[in-house]
Amino acid sequence: MSEPGFTNRLINEKSPYLLQHAHNPVDWYPWGDEAFEKARQQDLPIFLSVGYSCCHWCHVMERESFEDPEVAEILNRDFVAIKVDREERPDLDHIYMSFCQAMTGHGGWPLSVFLSPDKKPFFAGTYFPKESRAGMPGFITVLNGISRAWKTRREELLRQGQSVLQHISRSEVIQTGNSITLEDVSRAYRILRRNFDPEYGGFSRAPKFPAPHLLSFLLRYGVLNNEQLAIDMAVKTLEGMYRGGIYDHIGGGFSRYSTDDKWLVPHFEKMLYDNALLLMVYAEAYQLLGREEHRRVVEGVAAYVLREMTDPEGGFYSAEDADSEGIEGKYYLWTPAEVLEVLGERDGREFCEIYDITETGNFEGKSIPNLITTPPERVKAREHDLAVVRQKLLQNRSNRIHPHKDDKILTSWNGLMIAALAKAFRILGNSAYIRAAEKAMNFILTRLRRADGRLMARYRHGEAAYPAYADDYAFIVWALLELYEATFNPDYLRLALEFNRDLLRLFWDEREGGLFFYGSDVEEEILRPKEVYDGSTPSANSITAMNLVRLSRMTDSPELEEKASQLLTAFASTVKQYPAVYSALLTAAMYLLYPSREIIVVGEKDNREAKKMLELINASFLPNSIVMFRRLPDDGVTELNPRLGAYESLDGEATAYVCQDYACQAPVVSASDLKGLIEPTIRQ
Repeated sequence: MSEPGFTNRLINEKSPYLLQHAHNPVDWYPWGDEAFEKARQQDLPIFLSVGYSCCHWCHVMERESFEDPEVAEILNRDFVAIKVDREERPDLDHIYMSFCQAMTGHGGWPLSVFLSPDKKPFFAGTYFPKESRAGMPGFITVLNGISRAWKTRREELLRQGQSVLQHISRSEVIQTGNSITLEDVSRAYRILRRNFDPEYGGFSRAPKFPAPHLLSFLLRYGVLNNEQLAIDMAVKTLEGMYRGGIYDHIGGGFSRYSTDDKWLVPHFEKMLYDNALLLMVYAEAYQLLGREEHRRVVEGVAAYVLREMTDPEGGFYSAEDADSEGIEGKYYLWTPAEVLEVLGERDGREFCEIYDITETGNFEGKSIPNLITTPPERVKAREHDLAVVRQKLLQNRSNRIHPHKDDKILTSWNGLMIAALAKAFRILGNSAYIRAAEKAMNFILTRLRRADGRLMARYRHGEAAYPAYADDYAFIVWALLELYEATFNPDYLRLALEFNRDLLRLFWDEREGGLFFYGSDVEEEILRPKEVYDGSTPSANSITAMNLVRLSRMTDSPELEEKASQLLTAFASTVKQYPAVYSALLTAAMYLLYPSREIIVVGEKDNREAKKMLELINASFLPNSIVMFRRLPDDGVTELNPRLGAYESLDGEATAYVCQDYACQAPVVSASDLKGLIEPTIRQ
């Protein structure tokens, strides 16, 4: 292999995305003082490029422009060029993406922003082709135009940028005085019902994104309101995604989104956060309905994550690229001849028929395996044999050149996957899931926590970097609560309280309520935003609202529930404008607006009836509920919630207490009696 012709400062970084650009002829700088000092000294504008390692259009812009000597010459002469990995620095991504969206009306990656030496943006866009085409300005044209304007119309540029920043700041001012109501929750449901695709599921036209927290909201709304249509919409969407090509039927796991209405053709990159959130909602659907199809998806996603996305030390990797050998989706596509070569004539023909592998193909001459037109009964009848042939195809596929894997370990996304695996263990009982979840949490606690206790955001090759953001803390607290309910180890509950205290200390806005995106202990950027929109992941504010309510009930700490109410009130005016895009926040609000319950089981660790009670609870979809186990002899949980000491074992037997809205029913000493208390939400 020949030596690269260029090497820039990114060679010293740990981010896979920055390292991908380390041999561009562009004289890239990482975000830091050195770049800004050079811009000040030489009076140059900054070109900021933000992306991530599995971003298809980032790769395209690199090939067309950043590897091009002509473009590099202009950038190196007239600008200071800075590269940022959005997954390492979501704070910067959020700030400058907000600017781009406010200025242009749209956003996306790669994000291309022009800044003054004091970090103030004045022009932004996303992908630019090298030369102008199809109504898009070429990157060379943009660079030359910005350079000229910087020299001749600088004040006008800076005024324009400042005006956009002021607009963003005004839009983020919280209007207080309202609260989220049942009507807001119902409005969100009505909007989703109106936008629902009855043929394939989902809530928009193409491109279609999974939005698992939206589906989780619908499952809860359906149960709490006895609204079957809400459950049906969620299930139709879950089944549409699974049957489509967005799900990897050979290796498990979901791609980022579908480019069409049918969920057939995905954008093939796989993200850890999508798979964590989808794992969780498919597990909940199985818990509610008991359908084997949902169970198979849970098992398929979990198998993919444990096989492909798990570091030997226990953390979970971030993403896999859409491309291999420079071709989008190549790793995942099949022809009939390739299938028959692996499976033989009889099994191969059947597989091609069931999974839509044809001579003409459904994507650039080859086929994405899918079940869109195959009757579910046929798949169900042949599932045992299909599982065997899928495994053969997976083994064969592993010999192909694998897409690039982004192996950095992000605290926030690991929190999501830990929570998902802990929940999947509770529902399916597979001990491999809880072992992986606990090992990953141990990795976070030992590798991504400073000596002073401060969480860090990213780990790669022995280095933890960047003080953690609000979502890192929120998702880790969520994971710890799920681990507690999966294991009833009080250490997890103790840690959840500890990290929640740190979260409120570092991120809480004492004046207006809610959480800032980055902490009070780091350098302040040009804006200090708050995120409440539930996009590809739920926001830190949404998950923290739910965490606060659960912690309040688990530890008998009413001040935490009051804090949750303050958080919800802080964003009420924002939510009321279009509630459907705040589904995770509304899920937390439903905990306070609808009846809720606490289920406490008291008994010895190995007591058979206590185990049967907990198995029954785990097989039940119980929104707005917390589960506590007072293990005898006392294991320390009463130190965290002294009120639990009042719940006694009756006559030495395992005993269950079900309390709803602070009133407890008579205790029961058998799983069958407990079933009668929680039966309305036990799957049949």
